[in-house]
Amino acid sequence: MAKVKSVFTCNECGASSPKWVGQCPSCNAWNTLYEAAVVPASTARAGRQYGVPASVRYLAEVTPEMIARIPTGISELDRVLGGGLVVGSVVLIGGDPGIGKSTLLTQAMATIGQSTHVLYVSGEESSDQIALRAQRLGLKGDRLRLLTENQVEIIIACAQTEHPQVIVVDSIQTMFTEFLQSAPGSVAQVRESAAQLVRFAKQTGTALFLVGHVTKEGTLAGPRVLEHMVDTVLYFEGDTGSAFRIIRAVKNRFGAVNEIGVFAMTETGLREVGNPSSMFLSRQGDAVPGSVVLATQEGTRPMLVEVQALVDQSHLTNPRRVCVGLDTNRLAMLLAVLHRHAGIATFDQDVFVNVVGGVRVMETAADLAILAATVSSLRNRPLGKDLIAFGEVGLAGEVRPVQRGQERIREAAKLGFKRALVPTANMPKKGDVGIELLPVRRLTEALEILQ
Repeated sequence: MAKVKSVFTCNECGASSPKWVGQCPSCNAWNTLYEAAVVPASTARAGRQYGVPASVRYLAEVTPEMIARIPTGISELDRVLGGGLVVGSVVLIGGDPGIGKSTLLTQAMATIGQSTHVLYVSGEESSDQIALRAQRLGLKGDRLRLLTENQVEIIIACAQTEHPQVIVVDSIQTMFTEFLQSAPGSVAQVRESAAQLVRFAKQTGTALFLVGHVTKEGTLAGPRVLEHMVDTVLYFEGDTGSAFRIIRAVKNRFGAVNEIGVFAMTETGLREVGNPSSMFLSRQGDAVPGSVVLATQEGTRPMLVEVQALVDQSHLTNPRRVCVGLDTNRLAMLLAVLHRHAGIATFDQDVFVNVVGGVRVMETAADLAILAATVSSLRNRPLGKDLIAFGEVGLAGEVRPVQRGQERIREAAKLGFKRALVPTANMPKKGDVGIELLPVRRLTEALEILQ
């Protein structure tokens, strides 16, 4: 087969060069040249001739077809995917090393393989290593087909022979195409390899899982276009030293975004956690100052987590503001609101805020719980173990409503909480919810109730 030529193209201006140089000769930008395959003009135009009209229809004339889904056998993974794996979809899953990406996919493929033809492609591990993991997890491997290969062309040729309905590629950073001369893992190789695999999945209707590495900042390694090419992007979160794992959907064309699935890492693999609220609410003993339960919302799932605050006298010129699982800048803003509208100063105090269990809470509904825990620690007064709180606090000191307030209240009542500090606008219109509601309009009203 004739060798495919390649050129180096600048990401900034689009200029091309026959060889790599550190600085683009056209726009003078540094380190912007990446290798790309050259497609002959005759090949590029072979798919459609000029002058042939395309099919144009009104949107109202298009009847959506029912999306076929493949259940993975893991309900938490199906929840994140939007109800199951869509036929012909491409899912990119990333996470820290050792977080459990390969373990989860091996468990899912072993279950799917009992009713569907699957192919597990590994570019990092040998067949013996995968077999040892399956044996440790107690999985049946009689219907799971394995392929250890790094070249995309060979993988696609094997898939055309095997005709699998689901393919797993672990990982995309180890794949390479013979069209390019750069090493596997480079930007050009990741982009071109993923493009060929995605094209094959869409043309054949094969569901495809791509495992991606992450950088030290926690983002997916490789070009950003990789996330645009796929249908779903999943992130594995959690500390490798902790037994709990959270898989979060940050992009999903077939389901809700920001949906999460909660797992516990055990000796036999990842185990589903059906009630994550009970997992994160592990408080024991008497109520302590600086602790309050927050009713947060992750996708379509209400979840209760414990927010802890520690306020201590500072001997530094600039007191510290430390957040774990929350936004540090928002904490500084909330402390300013607390001083301006409630007269409670913390300019000479160190403030530490933590979300128990390693959960990340980025929604503004955590404002009221953060301030309640901070004031409780500052006054050294416990708030009680039967209280939950949620609500957004504005710069004017008002308590604003949040989305899905009634679902949060029902989740708290189901777990046995007796009181709920909520925005007035989130009060249920009718019916007894089984919990005492404490509606507030202003921050000062909330602090009076908590005294």
